[in-house]
Amino acid sequence: MKIDKDTFEEILVTITRNKTRSLLTAFGVFWGIFMLVALSGGGRGLQEELQQQFEGFATNSGFVISSKTNEPYKGFRKGRWWDLEIDDVERVAGVPGVAMATPSISLWGKQTVYEGNKYECNVRGLYPNYELLEHQEMAYGRFINDVDIREGRKVCVIGKRVYESIFKDGGDPCGKYIQVDSVYYQVIGMCSSEGNVNIQGQASEAVTLPYTTMQKMYNLGNKVHVVCFTMEPGVKVKDVKPEVERRIKEAHYISPTDKQAVMMLDLEAMFSMMDTLMTGVRFLTWMVGLGTLLAGAIGVSNIMMVTVKERTTEIGIRRAIGARPRDILQQILSESMVLTTVAGMAGISFGVFVLNVMEKAANPSGVVETHYQVGFGMAVGTCLLVIALGLLAGLAPAYRAMAIKPIEAIRDE
Repeated sequence: MKIDKDTFEEILVTITRNKTRSLLTAFGVFWGIFMLVALSGGGRGLQEELQQQFEGFATNSGFVISSKTNEPYKGFRKGRWWDLEIDDVERVAGVPGVAMATPSISLWGKQTVYEGNKYECNVRGLYPNYELLEHQEMAYGRFINDVDIREGRKVCVIGKRVYESIFKDGGDPCGKYIQVDSVYYQVIGMCSSEGNVNIQGQASEAVTLPYTTMQKMYNLGNKVHVVCFTMEPGVKVKDVKPEVERRIKEAHYISPTDKQAVMMLDLEAMFSMMDTLMTGVRFLTWMVGLGTLLAGAIGVSNIMMVTVKERTTEIGIRRAIGARPRDILQQILSESMVLTTVAGMAGISFGVFVLNVMEKAANPSGVVETHYQVGFGMAVGTCLLVIALGLLAGLAPAYRAMAIKPIEAIRDE
């Protein structure tokens, strides 16, 4: 719809004349658009923050952990503690649908020392294929390899926080020796992964040794703390859970009906819950935003109805001196669209400003990792939505104005 200069000036006069009413109407549209933009951007930021909690982890992974038995079985009493063993890794790996299984052992509260700098960390013993489960982002050097395992080398990979605490001057730590519990290990890599999924400690706070080296250094024998595994494409963790439990219970003389002795953590289910949560958040965002915006548009329509009623005589006189119905229609629709468009643009601008403040607060280091913003397509779509609502809000008042007959309007005066 084209608005000429005279029409635009008339619109401004009308809006100014009904200042209080126009401000209240504009605020309704402004608030609706602001809520829609702010909730959309905030929902995106929340989703990214949740995804960062699982950074680097395979989405189709599961974990087996031993726990106290809850039932007596074959001469063993109730409440017996038992341990997973290295053979359990092969048992899990042999279950149809399991792509890979690997052991993990970990000890807490160990002190790492380098040139007088100390840091309390956890020490993990892993195989190289653990990298398929939790991706190790290496800033320096490499991860554990098969030769380290076979030869039981005294080498280690340190986490980011360990590195920052004991290597105060920075630089490449590879080739240097650190002390862990009176034993010296050569650093072969520094892992910069920062995922917050805590499976036997975070990678950033850990010193990782070859599994065989940790077995010997801490005299752990065949004990395994956690059996980690990933699934083949199309197979879910819950599909293999009964068979995994059956094999492990059978090997360790645990009652088949004992629900407590074998604990299984399904990371795939956690990812699914997160996806469901974010879908619900997005749905709620659009419902609240569009509902508020629709309420604002209805307010615009009602205000324009009142305006038309108050200007019945004016419209009748204009019709009497030659104004066409199309001119009246254009005037009313233009007023509605200008009001909603100006308020909508202000709402979008304020929403983007608030999201920018939230983004800076969520990324104090200056490196943007969590984005609290709406996309360009979302902004354009919102602008078009505002214009469309302005047009729709003005239709009923416009047709009512067109229906006013000049003689009746003058007689009403």
